[in-house]
Amino acid sequence: MKLEVRVPALSDSVASGTLLPWRKQVGEAVARDETLVDLETDKVILEIPAPASGTLVELRQPEGAVVKADEVVAVIETGEAIVVPGPAEKPVQPATPAVAVPTVAAVPAPTMPLPVTTSAAVSDTPGASRREPMSRLRSRVAERLVAAQHTAAMLTTFNEVNMQPVNELRQRFKTEFEVKHGIKLGYMSFFVRAVCQALQQFPVVNAAIDGTDIVWQGDADIGIAISSPRGLVVPILRRAQTLSSAEIEAAIADFARRAREAKLTLEELSGGTFSITNGGVFGSLLSTPILNPPQSAILGMHTIQERPVAENGQVVIRPMMYLALTYDHRLIDGRDAVQFLVAVKAALEAPDALLPAV
Repeated sequence: MKLEVRVPALSDSVASGTLLPWRKQVGEAVARDETLVDLETDKVILEIPAPASGTLVELRQPEGAVVKADEVVAVIETGEAIVVPGPAEKPVQPATPAVAVPTVAAVPAPTMPLPVTTSAAVSDTPGASRREPMSRLRSRVAERLVAAQHTAAMLTTFNEVNMQPVNELRQRFKTEFEVKHGIKLGYMSFFVRAVCQALQQFPVVNAAIDGTDIVWQGDADIGIAISSPRGLVVPILRRAQTLSSAEIEAAIADFARRAREAKLTLEELSGGTFSITNGGVFGSLLSTPILNPPQSAILGMHTIQERPVAENGQVVIRPMMYLALTYDHRLIDGRDAVQFLVAVKAALEAPDALLPAV
């Protein structure tokens, strides 16, 4: 019986995907749920599995084809393995008609290897340029970033935070935290919890514009910008205001691992009411992050740098971090944006409430 292999259901925000190289070829046996081909979408790479065990007898779509949900891409014949005929072979003639020759398995003649086709023509000439198509993810990111600058009235406000209290708290509880939860106590849980507290004080920062309406969000669904081999992805911490520090750290570590493996799901990358991006891990001292539409604000973290600061009339050295909040001025007034960032700073400089239970 023949079974069609179809593109799985996609999310409302993803209309199509591009087929990557086929993992199986016509004539090869396949097992149920074995991945036949990967589908690259604007957000993630999805696996298209075999619906049953059998033999792959037809490829309806080639590598690089753009396909939509429920479109047929291949056909599997279930049941016993099917032999797909190869090129006709010449019969082996006996060396001497008069002598009986034992049957010997024919050894195929060596063939010339086929040229390797790549997406980019690379020259051996030193300094030569090359050209390759954008991935769907990179192309989509480019579109969204340009659209954000055309549709939103983006403005960025800055502040700086003394990270010494957070450093001291992490140092005090890092061993106990890791033993109890099996994960390190990083910086991100402090920032996520500080943001959630500030969003409760200034809910407009968590809101969004939809046409002529304002959508007020009930939950803080925080997008965490993560750099992956394919580009920037932003998985969502759902209802982050309800998560413990350990849950936040574990979720972000899991996101980072699966981003490297291209295992994030469409659902994990959809939605979100506010984003956090950490350029500090790459050494960025200061930046102006770009909004992730339809969200109205994004917080930029930066590298921690020891700098001289004034405290109680004295110059002291403290581990300082610049914070940047980019916001949509169509919805968020400067006063709310500035006070929101001040609230984040205040929470981080008195972080005991951000780690209520180790």
